[in-house]
Amino acid sequence: MRCFTVSLKEHFAFLNGSEAVLEAYLPYNMTEMCREHQRRPSVLICPGGGYVMCSQREAESVALQYLKEGYNVFVLWYSVAPQRFPQPLREAAAAVELIHRNAEAWNCDESRVAILGFSAGGHLAALYSNAFDWPEVREVLPESKPVQASVLCYPVISADPAVAHMGSFECLLGHLPLTAEETERFSCDRLVRDTTPPAFLWHTSEDNCVPVQNSLLLAGALSAAGVRYEMHLYPRGVHGLSLATP
Repeated sequence: MRCFTVSLKEHFAFLNGSEAVLEAYLPYNMTEMCREHQRRPSVLICPGGGYVMCSQREAESVALQYLKEGYNVFVLWYSVAPQRFPQPLREAAAAVELIHRNAEAWNCDESRVAILGFSAGGHLAALYSNAFDWPEVREVLPESKPVQASVLCYPVISADPAVAHMGSFECLLGHLPLTAEETERFSCDRLVRDTTPPAFLWHTSEDNCVPVQNSLLLAGALSAAGVRYEMHLYPRGVHGLSLATP
């Protein structure tokens, strides 16, 4: 395995001042098994933390699970408050771009790149899945790339105060209350279109931090748009379970 860290601002001038880094976990391609030219699927992990931190328990431990299944794994330590939108979204775009640019050197299959997020990181993952081509991204990265799947773990989805984790949106946007336009724009269930990539979601009905309605709303939107998805809802479990192991 190769393991290294990349500072995104060293590769993207528009991130000057950003402290975002990308941690890479890359399996070796075994020549003795004739796999020296093997291209692997990649997963980009966005830890949670309410846009005020990036949780350690939703980073390396998760990466190692995907690593042993043969994935190239990248953990994005994205900017949080006091940095605001669009910084995290631009950093996600930069991370995906870097995977594409280094596909040959890192043995990445560019046609199989997924984004995975927990909690507020799930919001970033769901947002990027639908907003990779937003003007705030394309003005700094004109050829920003889509992902081919998303994995959303107890995600923050809706900005509707009735079900939202409002602290995440306060940290992302820098104020509360949100305007009606902001509520619409940053509710990921309202962004779903027929080009939204397939999604895997899981949540617990006992989550009293990010209500399960967030995943239900997204599932409903995916279903209405004809986008393939799988959702697992568990009756018990607090917020922030990560791998749900000690």
